[in-house]
Amino acid sequence: MSRPNAQSMKPATAAKKLDVYLPATPVEFQENAITRAELAALQDDPPQWLKDLRKDGPHPKNLVAAKLGVSIAGLGRGGVTEALTTEQIAALLEEKPDWLVAERESYQAVLREERRVKAMREDQAREG
Repeated sequence: MSRPNAQSMKPATAAKKLDVYLPATPVEFQENAITRAELAALQDDPPQWLKDLRKDGPHPKNLVAAKLGVSIAGLGRGGVTEALTTEQIAALLEEKPDWLVAERESYQAVLREERRVKAMREDQAREG
């Protein structure tokens, strides 16, 4: 990995762009700036560690929330504070704890309301 400059990014930024949990990445990745070219190479031809992380996790909260069908805040309310593996996510989906059922229902209601408001605004824009 290379030295920081205008064309490089912090490891946390690169991890976010790659949709991986930074603490689970190799030390070399965590401790060095990543150039745009290096990021593009990782995206185009991911090394085995990146393939494994994407497949098995641990996954960052945004992906855990998406896979569970809840918001990131809903994860916190459910007591999920750490990154989860694919296996742990599958277990939660199978177990369907009460908090997960409630958070999924709440999240879907929020999404429905957002769609309703968006449609209403689009209608008003067409009329007005």
